[in-house]
Amino acid sequence: MKYLHSMIRVKDIEKSLEFYESLLGLKLHHTMDLDDSRLYFLSDNQGYTQIELTYNYEIPEGGYTGGTKFGHFAFQIEEDFETFTPKMRALGYDYLYEPYFMGDMEIAFITDPDGNQIELIKDI
Repeated sequence: MKYLHSMIRVKDIEKSLEFYESLLGLKLHHTMDLDDSRLYFLSDNQGYTQIELTYNYEIPEGGYTGGTKFGHFAFQIEEDFETFTPKMRALGYDYLYEPYFMGDMEIAFITDPDGNQIELIKDI
C-alpha cells in the first residue's frame, strides 16, 4: 500500500495556490474537473502527490469548518527560519507559534488561508 495524498477544501483557490506554491514550494502537478468542483494536486520536489486542494463551485454560506480530529500538515523546510520568515511575511503571513527548538530540530507553526495549521520543521 502507498499513501497518496490528503485533501482539504479551500474557499479561495488563488490564495491557497499562492500559499502552497510560493511559500511552501509545492508545484501544481495536475488538475481534475468534476461536475461540482475542480481538484488541484500539488506535489513536493520529488513529484509525490501530497495535497489535493478542492475548490467547490458552491461554497457553504459560512465557509468550511474544521473538525477537532485534524491537527496539522508538516513540511520540512530547506532554508533556515531567518531566510524563510521574510518570505513568509512578504506574502502577508505570520507565525501562529514562533520558531523554537525541539530536540534536534527547529519548528514553527503558521496557518494557510483557510486556517489549517502548518508545522514547519528545520533539521539542525
